[in-house]
Amino acid sequence: MLIALWILNGLLALAFILAGSMKVARPKPALVASGMAWADDFADPTVKLIGAAEVIGGIGLILPLLTGIAPILAPIAATALTVVMIGAIVVHVRRKENATPSIALAILSAASAVLGFLVVL
Repeated sequence: MLIALWILNGLLALAFILAGSMKVARPKPALVASGMAWADDFADPTVKLIGAAEVIGGIGLILPLLTGIAPILAPIAATALTVVMIGAIVVHVRRKENATPSIALAILSAASAVLGFLVVL
């Protein structure tokens, strides 16, 4: 189970760190122009905060397990990312946009949380 957790967390961390860093680094008009039309509904600091939460959550999936310091934080990070993705699903459904990527990330994050709690506890 530990190997499955590492693979799942590694892929999730990669996805969240890349997506979050793009939201933090790029200005809101550039995000909207690149297909993230949902960003137009939020203030610029809110978009940056969402990106920062994704980056921190992605790091939280890996770093505690890697260092062995407070490994319980990895499934907690996965739970927090699940909540972020549920919010993303709500936004995409309200805007009548494709919510499939957010749904997939929410399911995988929830699976990581369950698996992480089983392995850590």
